[in-house]
Amino acid sequence: MTPAWRRYVRPQDFVWLMFFSALAIFSPERHPVTLAALVALGVVQVLEPRLGAIPSVLLKLALCYPLIGYGGGISSGFYLVLFLPVISAATSFGLLGTTLSSLAACALYLSFLLFLEPNQEIADIGELILRGLFLPAVGFLTNQLAEANREEARKSQAAAEKLAEANRHLEEAEAQVRRADRLAALGQLTAGLAHELRNPLGTMKTSAELLARRVSGDNEIAREMAGYIQQEVDRINSLITRFLEFARPRNLRLEKIDLHAMLDHAIERFDREKSGAAASVTVIKNYSPDVPPVRAEAELMEHVITNLLSNAAQASSPGAVVTVKTRLAETAEGRKAEIAVIDRGSGIDPKHLENIFNPFFTTKAEGVGLGLAIVSKIVDEHGGQITVESTLGEGSVFRVYLPVAE
Repeated sequence: MTPAWRRYVRPQDFVWLMFFSALAIFSPERHPVTLAALVALGVVQVLEPRLGAIPSVLLKLALCYPLIGYGGGISSGFYLVLFLPVISAATSFGLLGTTLSSLAACALYLSFLLFLEPNQEIADIGELILRGLFLPAVGFLTNQLAEANREEARKSQAAAEKLAEANRHLEEAEAQVRRADRLAALGQLTAGLAHELRNPLGTMKTSAELLARRVSGDNEIAREMAGYIQQEVDRINSLITRFLEFARPRNLRLEKIDLHAMLDHAIERFDREKSGAAASVTVIKNYSPDVPPVRAEAELMEHVITNLLSNAAQASSPGAVVTVKTRLAETAEGRKAEIAVIDRGSGIDPKHLENIFNPFFTTKAEGVGLGLAIVSKIVDEHGGQITVESTLGEGSVFRVYLPVAE
C-alpha cells in the first residue's frame, strides 16, 4: 500500500528543495530580497500541483522580477529561473498560453534595460539577444513534447476504453452462451418429462370424469373430489403446455413488420387482459420516429412485450406508470431496434439479475419461472438480445434488441 505521506509529498519535491537551497547557499548575491525570492520560488514550485497552473506561472513571474532585479539586473545570472514559468506554461497550456508566457518572461527580463545608468554600456549585445531567444524556443519545444505526450495519453485512454468495452461485450456474449446451454439442456429435459406426464394425466382426467358420471347424486363428497381431480389435471396440463412451449423448437415465420404497430397491438392486448392491482397501471408510449421495420413474427413478439408489461405492472404500485420506449441503437453487431419497458416499481435484487432468464427461477409465490425464460428464448430465436437494468426500490428497465429489416 502507498504510504499516506506520498499523497501529499512527491519525490521531486525533495529535488526542488535541495536545488533552491543550493542556490540560496552558493549564490554570490547575498541580498535578503534575493534569498527570500529564492525560498518563495522553491515553495511555489513544490506547491504547483495544488496551486494550479495559472496562479503558479503568475507567481513565478512575479518572484523572478525581484530575484533578477536585486541579483544584478540585466547582467544577472538568475535570468535562468525565467525558464521555470515558461516550462510550467508549456506543459500545462496550449501553444497560445505558452507563447504569451514566453513573451511575458522575455518582456520581464528585457525591462531591466530601462534601469541602466545613462553612461552604462551593455557588455555583450549578442548574449543578450540569445538570452531573449532561448526563452520562447525552449517554451515552444517543451510545449511540442508535452502535446505529444498528451496525445499519447489520449490514445492510451481511448484504447483502454475500447478494451473495456470489448471485455464487457465478451462477458455479455459468454453469459448468453451459458444461458443458451442451460436453456438447451433444460429444454430437452422438459420436453421428455412433459410427454411422459401427459399420458397418466389423460388417464386420471378420464377416470375422474367417469367417476363423476357414475357416482350417485347424493354422494356430494365423491362428486366434489372428482371435480377437484379434473381441475388439478387441467391446471397441470396447462403447465405442461407452457413447458412444451419453452422446449419446442419453433419454425419462425419472419416477416417485415412495423415495430410500433406490433407494440400497439401488444399494449391493447395487455390492457384487455390486465387484472387485480395491475388493472390501474397506465402504459405510456414513447416511440422514436426513426425506427425502421424489423423482421419478426408479430404474434410471438407481442407475447414477449405483453409478458414484460405484465411483469412491470406486477412490480409497480397501483396507479403507477409503465413506459414503452423505442429507439434505433448502434450495437457491436450493427443497427438494431431497441424496445425498452420501463417501470418505477420494486426493482430486482442484484443477486437475482443473472438468473431471472433461467427456467424455473422465480421470486413469486405462485410462479413457475417460465415467463421470462420463454421471452428470452423467443428473442434469441429472432437473432435479438434481451437485457435488464434494475435498482432495488427504484424500478427496472428491460431492453429488447431486434435486427432491423434492411
